[in-house]
Amino acid sequence: MLSFRKIDISDKAQIKNCLSHSGFRGCEYSFANNMAWHRLYDTKIAFCDGFYISASHRDTVTFTFPSGGNSDTPDEAYMKLFTEFDKYAASYGCPLCISSVTEEQFALFDRLYHGEYSMTTDESGWDYIYNASDLTELKGKRYHGKRNHLKKLPENCIYTPLTPSDHNDCLAFAADSYNAAHGYDNRSQVCEQYAIDTFFRYFDVLDLCGGVLRLDGKIAAFTIGERITSDTLDIHIEKALGSTEWAYPAINSFFARENTDGLLYINREEDLGIEGLRRSKRSYHPAFMLKKYTITFPKR
Repeated sequence: MLSFRKIDISDKAQIKNCLSHSGFRGCEYSFANNMAWHRLYDTKIAFCDGFYISASHRDTVTFTFPSGGNSDTPDEAYMKLFTEFDKYAASYGCPLCISSVTEEQFALFDRLYHGEYSMTTDESGWDYIYNASDLTELKGKRYHGKRNHLKKLPENCIYTPLTPSDHNDCLAFAADSYNAAHGYDNRSQVCEQYAIDTFFRYFDVLDLCGGVLRLDGKIAAFTIGERITSDTLDIHIEKALGSTEWAYPAINSFFARENTDGLLYINREEDLGIEGLRRSKRSYHPAFMLKKYTITFPKR
């Protein structure tokens, strides 16, 4: 039987090794995100036969498609692992449920189970993947509005890479935004505050990078990201003054320019079904959406 436990910072080397073998671009395949967001869905982790496994234990048991394998991993290794998943789910009285399945993995499930499962998807959980060059250069008519917003950036607004001397100011800025939005009434926002605190507490250990925009010395925006594959930068957190036209476009643009050398893509994660966030992410014209599916097997 699989043995699950809470994730710990000491798991970094083993988890990142598994993640690097698989090379998945999804935002859930980030050690930093796994550390920071485990409270949201009561996610616990396990290791088995060279695979890294995470599973939500909130309301029901749902496994994230495991990392540690690659295109050369035999089908038998996945069948053995999924059999263990099934036993564990059954011990909770739950059907086997595997999330974060991408279209590239459909063939694996067809070979193993011949369609004896159901499949669902939720567009609010798809990741927005952009060409790094699009967000750094903002060329062409479709980015005309973004360039206009940047032209409104005040002269006394300065961008710098995020350093330890910025941490307390950024935490205070995030807390002010949280309190203004009455975030304590929203579980997701409460968990986001925990995630932000985790990112700053372990900033260097998690191999994070960040940027800060200051207006007259005060925080106007900050962002935190991480290189999650050999060609992809993931944006974990982005906070900015919502009362301006320029703060979000500026922190987005400056950070991309400073941190994407040699990279092809930027993952700006999902929109969570929030209409304003969806409009904003679509306005930057993603190269593609990383579609994710959940596969559920009949209860045995």
